[in-house]
Amino acid sequence: MQVTGLPDFAQLVEANAPSVVNVTGVSSLPPLSGEAEGGDRRHDWMRDLLGERADEQPRSLIPPENDGSGFILSEDGYVVTNAHVIAGASKVFVRLIDGRELAADVVGIDGIGDIALLKVEADGLPSVSLGDSDTVRPGQWALAIGSPYGFDQTVTAGIISGLGRHLPGQNNQPYVPFIQSDVAINPGNSGGPLFNTRGQVVGINAQIFTESGAFNGISFAIPINYVVDVIRQIKQNGEVQRGFLGVEVRGVNRQLAERLGLDSAHGAEVVRVVEGSPAADSSIGAGDIILAVNDIRLVDGAGLTEALGSLPPGSEATLEVWAGGETYHVDITLGSLPEPRVFRSETTLPESLEDPELVVIETLGMILRPLEGGGVRIGELDPAGPATQAGLMPGDRLISIDRQPVNTLSEAYREIARIAHNRGGKGDDVVLFLVERDREQRFFMPAFSGNPHKSP
Repeated sequence: MQVTGLPDFAQLVEANAPSVVNVTGVSSLPPLSGEAEGGDRRHDWMRDLLGERADEQPRSLIPPENDGSGFILSEDGYVVTNAHVIAGASKVFVRLIDGRELAADVVGIDGIGDIALLKVEADGLPSVSLGDSDTVRPGQWALAIGSPYGFDQTVTAGIISGLGRHLPGQNNQPYVPFIQSDVAINPGNSGGPLFNTRGQVVGINAQIFTESGAFNGISFAIPINYVVDVIRQIKQNGEVQRGFLGVEVRGVNRQLAERLGLDSAHGAEVVRVVEGSPAADSSIGAGDIILAVNDIRLVDGAGLTEALGSLPPGSEATLEVWAGGETYHVDITLGSLPEPRVFRSETTLPESLEDPELVVIETLGMILRPLEGGGVRIGELDPAGPATQAGLMPGDRLISIDRQPVNTLSEAYREIARIAHNRGGKGDDVVLFLVERDREQRFFMPAFSGNPHKSP
């Protein structure tokens, strides 16, 4: 069939954009000092002020955030995103296209499949239409809507590049037969929908293959049929259960196939049998080649894990095994695959601490310092930061934060921490500062700056 023109996605986007949301996972409050896990990159204004000692200063008081995308599954408030978008979060917020930011409850998380089901208290929400990912074919057009780098409702398009991909080095890779595309996916797109040309969701954008951290032309989505099964289990059981055989395997290459006398390089070579597993109670041993599961031919080792993971614990599976130059069948009852835990921190506010030398509120672009003779003053400010834009000036004496008197840096820290802990409601992103300047007291209301947009 000859291609005669390119599709116009305008109507598709107009119809489906309201169903795509921004998802933010807010982690627990950081300690007053010390490096953040994986490093804490300072704003340039802090490095200019503090030089090499910038990394020795207290961290930002606003909790670290993961930013991603998601989509509304049903009008009563169910939302789907990636598990890694909310990993470690103590609070989760969903921002709708109309600007509303709603607190979300985590209904369930599937760490292996990288899928999270959320619920917000709202009715009549615009929901997506789900397609059939089994009908997706390479060469078809696909479109993504999401929030790369915090740019909400960004639209990108491309074609389906491949099916059934398994990603090396990923813990969940054997279980998820990813859809590969060249649709541009960047940090912030994670958890957003991948649409077909009929406006149906066929996948959740989840991974990119890159050496730079940004889009390099290859992106991967979790098939929606896989997602639907995970969501069904979460709703019914509160968790996802997968069949477990108990073997470590690797793919069969051409050299091994020729040595064993196989007609082609396919199947999974058993490297190790896990003690106490269903496989350990069977005749399967190291060196055996598993060729098929329930008459489904295995292409490689990942195919075995995918096939078994699609079966519930307690299922009877028939394995076709090659050993000693012969093929035989093994009937086995699958166990339950242990689900890796996804830790969600509990947010606690510091009760008491020694008064520090300074307090950094990086997301407001400001530093608080002790005032000689007692009290707290505004220290250095980011010239382009929210505190400066609100009108605060270095040297202002801090009287109160959100009408709570502040006399020490530890009290200031605690008030900012409290606001960060409660953020998400109406007005919670604005901080009310009362300061004294030129013997007059004045109110200023800086707003927390945008999210860091770290996650792809």
